[in-house]
Amino acid sequence: MVILGSLRSSLAYLATLGPIGHLRPAPGTIGSVVGVVSGYMIAGYGAGILAVATLLVTIIGVFAADAYSQTTGRKDAPEVIIDEVAGQWIALIILPLDLWWFTAAFVLFRFFDITKIGPVGMAEQLSGGVGVMADDIVAGLLAALCLWGAGQIFFGF
Repeated sequence: MVILGSLRSSLAYLATLGPIGHLRPAPGTIGSVVGVVSGYMIAGYGAGILAVATLLVTIIGVFAADAYSQTTGRKDAPEVIIDEVAGQWIALIILPLDLWWFTAAFVLFRFFDITKIGPVGMAEQLSGGVGVMADDIVAGLLAALCLWGAGQIFFGF
């Protein structure tokens, strides 16, 4: 899809979360930290609110990643970090509001996102903004599944 004019500029700015995506080193990890901190604050209002916010950021992220790609001519540039926020939030939705669980979610999400194991790497092959967002969505789902399993086995939740 072709996004024109000021809308493209605004969406491209959102894709990098403004200047945050341009921070070095490791902009993806920085984006995940932003995701955990903001996710913790949003989750304080309830998991349902975090789920709605995640859906909205994911949809906006598809368009924002496309806009950034059109602006720069680069596919899945490292400074695009809106995908890290959405993926990280997915890993947080099912968790109790506890710093240890959120830390575990951060570590697992980064592991899956960096290694691109199995379905994460396959999702990354999709084109456009969907592909930019998809690998992080899958990484978030895998992290959530691992955390849910640990919660069931060790803590009965």
